[in-house]
Amino acid sequence: MKKAADCADMNEVRAEIDRVDQALVDLLAERWTYVDRAWFFKRSPEEASVPWRNKDVIDKVKARAVEKDMPPELAEALWRLIIGWGIQYEEERLREGK
Repeated sequence: MKKAADCADMNEVRAEIDRVDQALVDLLAERWTYVDRAWFFKRSPEEASVPWRNKDVIDKVKARAVEKDMPPELAEALWRLIIGWGIQYEEERLREGK
């Protein structure tokens, strides 16, 4: 593992990006296990989207992005996509029935 500033060439940068990408997929896959469990506790497709919770998650992610010198708009865009997929998945599962 190298810090970006310690990379001496594009090969090293690409290797580190690949390493980070793998870790991101691993974490997103873990997050997905919780999304897959969440629908089980809901009773109807209308419960798949919880606006106050969606806002809370986005606010937390944007704040963390700022702490990490990442554009908060990027974090928000990514999480809106992630949340949207989760809502759609839960709605479909709930329509199918438990």
